[in-house]
Amino acid sequence: MATLIVPSSVPSPDDDAAQLKKAFAGWGTNEALIIEILAHRNAAQRKLIRDAYGAAYGEDLLKDLDAELSSDFQRAVLLWTLEPADRDAYLVNEASKRLTASNVVIMEIACSRSSTDLFKVRQTYHARYKKSLEEDVAYHTSGDIRKLLVPLVTAFRYEGDEVNMTLARSEAKILHAKISEKAYSDDELIRILSTRSKAQINATLNHYNDHFGNAINKDLKADPNNEVLTLLRAAIKCLTSPEKYFQKVLRMAINKLGTDEWALTRVVTTRAEVDMQRIAEEYQKRNSIPLAKAIAGDTSGDYEKMLLALVGKGHA
Repeated sequence: MATLIVPSSVPSPDDDAAQLKKAFAGWGTNEALIIEILAHRNAAQRKLIRDAYGAAYGEDLLKDLDAELSSDFQRAVLLWTLEPADRDAYLVNEASKRLTASNVVIMEIACSRSSTDLFKVRQTYHARYKKSLEEDVAYHTSGDIRKLLVPLVTAFRYEGDEVNMTLARSEAKILHAKISEKAYSDDELIRILSTRSKAQINATLNHYNDHFGNAINKDLKADPNNEVLTLLRAAIKCLTSPEKYFQKVLRMAINKLGTDEWALTRVVTTRAEVDMQRIAEEYQKRNSIPLAKAIAGDTSGDYEKMLLALVGKGHA
């Protein structure tokens, strides 16, 4: 359930590339034209535009966008123009750097992508950075956080709906026992979260809730300052109900004293073609304000226009 509005008849990639070249010409950049084109093309169309631009002008569209635009608008346009696997690889690499380190971004990409998509991210990372994603994540983390994140980014889960209820019951007991012992980085707990299909994890956690009378994330709130617990809760939410996870990231980004533009940009650009409609519904339900209105109240200028176009409130 994406919200991206793509016009019913789209110009050819060559025409779009020519229009973008025109947007860069002259004294000022035509930001409105950039939004009109790029924010209303899907991933396959954006790739064709980038290819056509390279063929026609011998330049990389991304480099020209980088040179012409600035600040949050620039970041939103650049992230959006990248192919999904390339964008995720870029975000993980950024999240594993010292100054931009973010374990939650690494977890988010590991847990909210399909197995095939995550596999493509690892392949792209390899090609782009000449090393493995796992290697960088392992190098830039340590202790219990490394112990949790490395298996999550290497996961290749079964994607089907089949569920083994006997297994769900026995693994719910294992999870409850480990959490009761505060053994949050126990091998068994990590094995269950990093290898089971999302459907199986859902069944296990439903059983946990029914049998032990508490949602697992409630039991994982024992120490609010423990980063491992925070990551575990976020991973569970991401694996079982991504729309609830992402609405919360958006809410925190918007309601912060001073907007967290990086989080806002990341969620909008990575989910616009995936499940933004569900996220927006969840956001409205939880915050009693439409997501587009919340974004408009907290951003301005071309950045605001770009984000609103991606959440389905721009004009195609």
